[in-house]
Amino acid sequence: MSTPSTPFSFVRETPPASPEDAHRHFLARLAFETDPSDLHTDLAREKPGLVVVDARSAAAFADLHIPGAVNLPARSIDAAAAEPLRGKLVVTYCWSASCNAATKAAARLAGLGVQVKELIGGLDAWVREGYPTAGDLPADVPFDAYLRWHHAGNAGPFRRPASR
Repeated sequence: MSTPSTPFSFVRETPPASPEDAHRHFLARLAFETDPSDLHTDLAREKPGLVVVDARSAAAFADLHIPGAVNLPARSIDAAAAEPLRGKLVVTYCWSASCNAATKAAARLAGLGVQVKELIGGLDAWVREGYPTAGDLPADVPFDAYLRWHHAGNAGPFRRPASR
């Protein structure tokens, strides 16, 4: 008599961590990341010592950003830029989960002695959760259309595509 075989599992292909190791891992992740809901709540409560840094270009920042954020493109971060951020908690963000400018900015700031977390999902997650934005982007331009326009290689402030 044959025994039925257990079907292959992609989830279990690598065995799960022990509960103790998983606990340490997830606590460590929370030390490096925050989500839009927690950031929005702290901003609304005007928590002192919290600075939101948009790591995208100046043109992208001018088009659309989280209210109260400061623009500090990742490649421009140096000791002088980090100095006023010391002693504060900085939350970096960029376009979306597929953009690593926030990670680069966080790494540079941390290397310069600044306490920092990264916003999970970036501006995309912020917008999708319905939180307010600021900037010059016309209100009738959907975020997805703007994101496609920007990622198509368009530079500078947003311009509507020409009608045919």
